[in-house]
Amino acid sequence: MGKASSLRDRVASYFHGEESSRPKVARLLEEAVDLDFVVTSSETEALVLEDALIKKHRPPYNTRLRDDKRYPYVKITAEAFPRIEVVRRPERDGAHYFGPFTSSRDLRRLLRLAQKLFPLRTCNLDLEGGKRYRPCLYYHLGKCPAPCAGLISPEDYRRYVEEAVLFFSGKVERLVSHLEERMREAAAAERFEEAARIRDQLQALDRLRQRQAVALPERRDLDAVGIALGEGRGYGVVLLVREGRLLGKEGFPLVLPRESDPEGALEEFLDQYYARASSVPQEVLLPFPIPDRGLAGCLSSRRGGRVEVKAPRRGKRRELVELAQRNAALLLQRLPQEAPSSEEDALDELARILDLRARPWRIEAYDVSNIQGREATGSMVVFVGGRPKREAYRHFRIHTPGPDDYAMMAELLRRRLRHGLEELQGMRPPGGFGELPDLILVDGGKGQLNVALRVLEEMGLREIDVAALAKREEEIYLPGVEGPLRLPRSSPALRLLQRIRDEAHRFAVEYHRVLRSRRSLESLLDGIPGIGPKRKAILLSRFGSLEGLKEASLEELLSLPGFPRRLAEGIYKALHG
Repeated sequence: MGKASSLRDRVASYFHGEESSRPKVARLLEEAVDLDFVVTSSETEALVLEDALIKKHRPPYNTRLRDDKRYPYVKITAEAFPRIEVVRRPERDGAHYFGPFTSSRDLRRLLRLAQKLFPLRTCNLDLEGGKRYRPCLYYHLGKCPAPCAGLISPEDYRRYVEEAVLFFSGKVERLVSHLEERMREAAAAERFEEAARIRDQLQALDRLRQRQAVALPERRDLDAVGIALGEGRGYGVVLLVREGRLLGKEGFPLVLPRESDPEGALEEFLDQYYARASSVPQEVLLPFPIPDRGLAGCLSSRRGGRVEVKAPRRGKRRELVELAQRNAALLLQRLPQEAPSSEEDALDELARILDLRARPWRIEAYDVSNIQGREATGSMVVFVGGRPKREAYRHFRIHTPGPDDYAMMAELLRRRLRHGLEELQGMRPPGGFGELPDLILVDGGKGQLNVALRVLEEMGLREIDVAALAKREEEIYLPGVEGPLRLPRSSPALRLLQRIRDEAHRFAVEYHRVLRSRRSLESLLDGIPGIGPKRKAILLSRFGSLEGLKEASLEELLSLPGFPRRLAEGIYKALHG
């Protein structure tokens, strides 16, 4: 699968010249039986279409970003009073997008700093109609200027937005110049509080600049690309240089076709990366030359200005490319081994049969356990690459009153997704929720599916795929599909879904059993004289459950602090009759 401004020349290149001597091309020609094409209106549209088709069809002779996972973007919405959000897919809605970010930690750090520098709102209130609200806690903490209450003009708020756009674009030098001018104006007008706030912003930006190495003597924007290949896999790295400073890197694991070569892998990596990138620099530096298939023209069209794509041989630019190459090689060495082929096959089949947006590398399953609404618990289990990632499992105490399974599932999903968005936005300390799933699996039928869809819509995460698996007939319910889907019992995709669903159920029941046992222990202890809240807490902490306490000897009870012999004997007698 590929693109070309001249289809005749592209096809001819497979039979003549250097292209025809590549092993991958020779094998492709042996197996090819037909040719099809799609005409697009521009090179940019061809780039985006090629990326979408590779993600959907996974052709065996194309390099692709491993798992096609949707990396997060920062979005500044197109509203009267814009918000900063974290989303998984850019849309053509007039908003500003920045990314993709391959490191959730770097993204959280950036968002925390942005929140301190540019107090844009994070709420979902509709402010288009001019309705006024009472300022929330973020206003009193100085983290939001309360446009909802009319406490800031649209012009002043727009200034924050423009500064945030410069910040996320990496235009720190330009932002500093802009803020220095504003500080001088505020001081001259004797608005000393405003001037002091801008001074604090400048100090924070200066600390940020000190962490960013000077990569070039001139204030130039460029990307330095590195690539490393292994057996069936690789790693692509892009070093981001903005205004001459090295901002950081983005790294992408690659799945390589058989008999892949460096030039072909690099060319296809560039196509897919720049189909997703939110911005295009003035230069793209490569470790070695690749055939000119219109990439420079496509990038120039996207940027609205000339983009040079070249492989430097010496100087600072060559040093940057060599640094990118070293990073790619190091990250490839650290890359964990791929999932076994059976799990890879299950994920591929799952993506194809369920018509998912991408292969679901991270799947999260949810289940709720309760007895008539009492001691309700929720479970979240995580499978990555088709295998359980147990350190990412989480339990939830459900607070929804009464035996309402739909409301309980909604609470569970809402809390998990809110935790994830707050972590990504720096509003919550890291707790393992910052990586959002590619696929959400809920235990149940159409009703549970609709609950999950409603929560995703509410949270602004419509791009996450969701499915429901009903136990009785192992029926799969999908959004927009009228009836259930039934897969053969031998289907690897069905077996994977069953394994994940059953693991979520086991994890929820296990936690529910612990809470039930703890409640029984508390009830028993309430009837023993001399057991107050402090002693009850000691017993719960030491033995955890009724079963654990029953196994305790009298000597163990006597060893607890604050438990005299008479009390210890009374507990032992109550437990053993």
